[in-house]
Amino acid sequence: MIELARQYGRYGYRRIAALLRDAGWQVNDKRVERLWRREGLKVPVKQPKKGRLWLNDGSCVRLRPEYRDHIWSYDFVHCRTDDGKVFRTLNILDEFSRECLTIRVRRKLNSTDVIDALTDLFIIRGVPTFIRSDNVLRRKICAA
Repeated sequence: MIELARQYGRYGYRRIAALLRDAGWQVNDKRVERLWRREGLKVPVKQPKKGRLWLNDGSCVRLRPEYRDHIWSYDFVHCRTDDGKVFRTLNILDEFSRECLTIRVRRKLNSTDVIDALTDLFIIRGVPTFIRSDNVLRRKICAA
């Protein structure tokens, strides 16, 4: 049992018991578990996988920000006031410093508003290396 546990490091006592039965031993899982515990055997903890830097659809590699003003991202958030009126916010972030560069709040926001906000930021802070948009509209209910 100990040799099998060393050979198959990620196997637990149930799979080791199955291997022993395949080898001709007449054992049940409870006996193997009792011996497993007595010998102090444990399955090593799996190492966590690193987060992917690409999307599931196979598109381009997602860059990590390396310095301020390297990557900016913008997103729209939909909210409602207490009386049910809808408004949208345009949020532009610096991904490295996680600083919110601007928030524009309007009842209706369109592409010209995005261009105006980015142009204002280009004048104030300079042009970033990359601009990222997820192009997914998220609907959130907010109390304002």
